[in-house]
Amino acid sequence: MQQLLLYNRKLRPVIEGRPARRINQMKIIMLGAPGAGKGTQAKKIAAKYGIPHISTGDIFRANIKAGTELGKKAKEFMDQGLLVPDSLTVDLVMDRINQDDCKNGYILDGFPRTIPQAEKLTEALKAENSALDYAIDVDVPDENIINRMSGRRACLKCGMTYHISYAAPKQEGVCDKCGADLVLREDDKPETVKKRLDVYHTQTKPLIDYYRNENILRSVDGTQDMEAVFRDITKILGV
Repeated sequence: MQQLLLYNRKLRPVIEGRPARRINQMKIIMLGAPGAGKGTQAKKIAAKYGIPHISTGDIFRANIKAGTELGKKAKEFMDQGLLVPDSLTVDLVMDRINQDDCKNGYILDGFPRTIPQAEKLTEALKAENSALDYAIDVDVPDENIINRMSGRRACLKCGMTYHISYAAPKQEGVCDKCGADLVLREDDKPETVKKRLDVYHTQTKPLIDYYRNENILRSVDGTQDMEAVFRDITKILGV
C-alpha cells in the first residue's frame, strides 16, 4: 500500500505525522561519548555540505556578546554560577537554526545532552512543522576513548596537539613547532576521562534509545580512522 502524503500549512510533505526531509536539507545532531571524535566529524560534514556546525557554547557567547534579550537572560544565570534552563537553551538554539545560513540544514554538536532537552527540542521543532533528519552516533568503546585521550599531548605555548601513538612529535615531549615542553592536560588524564564517561553514560547515552525510537538514529564505528568514519557518514547522508 502506498504511503499517503499529507501537506501542512507551510506546504511541506508529511509522512505519518512527520515532516519529510527536503532535498539537499540536512538537520543533524551528533551523538557520542567525549573523545569519540564527533566534533571532528561535525566539522567535516559542515565543510563538505556547506551547512553550519553549531554548538551551544558558540550560541551563548554570540548572544551575550551581541546583547540580545535571550543572551541577557542566559547571562543572568551564568553570572550566578547556575545552569541555563533547558527551555531558554532551546529558545537560543531555535533562534540560531532559524537564521538564513541554516536554510539547507545544520549540525548540532553537544546539544541535546539529556532526555528532557531532547524532548523540548523535538516539541519546539514540531511547533514549526520541522524535525531532525539524522542523529548520528559515533560509537567508540570506553577503553578506546581512555587510551585515545590519555595519549594526547599539548603544547601550552603555541597550542599544537599531538598523540603519542599516531601523531607523535619528532622528539618525545617536545613541540615540533616551537620547541616547548608537551604536557598531558588535566582533562585528558585517565581518571578525568573516566569521570566524564560516567556522566555521559548516565545523562547522554539514553539519547541513543530516544532517537532510535524517533527512527532517525544512525550509528558508525568510531574506532576506524577518521576518513573511514567520514565515508560511513556520507553513505548515511546519501548525497
